[in-house]
Amino acid sequence: MPRFITALLLIALSTLAAAAQATVGGCPVFPADNVWNTPIDHLPVAANSATLVNTIGAGVRMHADFGSGTWNGGPIGIPFITVPGSQTKYPATFEYADESDPGPYAIPLNAPIEGGSQSSGDRHAISIDTTNCILYELYAAYPQAASWQAGSGAIYALNSHALRPETWTSADAAGLPVFAGLVRYDEVAAGEIRHAIRLTVPQTRRAYVWPARHYASSLTGSQYPPMGQRFRLKASFNISAFPADVQVILRALKKYGLILADNGSAWYISGAPDSRWNNTNLATLHNVFGSDLEAVDGTALMINVNSGQANQATCDLNSDGGLNVVDLQLSVNAALGLTGCGRGDLDGNGRCDVVDVQRVAGAAVGLGCRVGP
Repeated sequence: MPRFITALLLIALSTLAAAAQATVGGCPVFPADNVWNTPIDHLPVAANSATLVNTIGAGVRMHADFGSGTWNGGPIGIPFITVPGSQTKYPATFEYADESDPGPYAIPLNAPIEGGSQSSGDRHAISIDTTNCILYELYAAYPQAASWQAGSGAIYALNSHALRPETWTSADAAGLPVFAGLVRYDEVAAGEIRHAIRLTVPQTRRAYVWPARHYASSLTGSQYPPMGQRFRLKASFNISAFPADVQVILRALKKYGLILADNGSAWYISGAPDSRWNNTNLATLHNVFGSDLEAVDGTALMINVNSGQANQATCDLNSDGGLNVVDLQLSVNAALGLTGCGRGDLDGNGRCDVVDVQRVAGAAVGLGCRVGP
């Protein structure tokens, strides 16, 4: 393949990858190379995967904690709204003020609240300023006459990799943005979810791993998962019998996986309520058991502990979902200097060389893709 054609191919693939990220109202839901938007299907299984899955429940069924209609008087799922830059910003007072962004918050006082206005649950309230691409989130949110009273709150610039300060909570126990992990109907209708999905489990460890920033437990046993732990649906899981809309969710669970974000019911995945959801179809997720999932070692993704930017290195250099001779040829070309290194720097030494070629070759013959030193 001529050098300039190969270079153009890699540039085009890179552009397509960037264009494929999740968006809302024209805003990116964090940069394309953010940890939320980075595939994890090539990462190794965590050494303690079986232990973590068994602790959560290998025989417990997955549940979509979202849908259409109402439950106990409130929407099924975590609602959000989009607002213009002219939206009035309201002051907020917090129970955990020392770990909350002071605001003010561009969340209308009549914004939908998780569980409904009479809920005694988590009561998340979320808005996205689509003019300035800013995400506002409140936990335990109660509207007042001209302000918000909440347990905690966080504000995110959606074009930034910035994480919460170390040890800070957010509107979620793990100190992560809630909205980034929600399954949304428009994504499923479009045929692809391009980000990790929010997960809850009953018991977590008094620890967190990147990109999480906070824990919410007194349990110290290593059998309990830390906040931020990544899981994914096993590649071997057969999704062909599921409804088409659920298959979209299952493909995302394989490619982008789950991020443990809060204490709650086992294997509950989070999404936004929508009247268009087919609850009967969503219920088929009950045919996914904990034993169909595996914990993932996401260590190789981290570039800086204080940034959500993720290492994009992968053996699938042409992003076609397969590992074969084409990827090997691209790796060889990069090692010879015929093309840019791009995502082919698998060991993170700043260049593409024989080590990277060997790793792609191993992946191509089924030995798995090793990323990291």
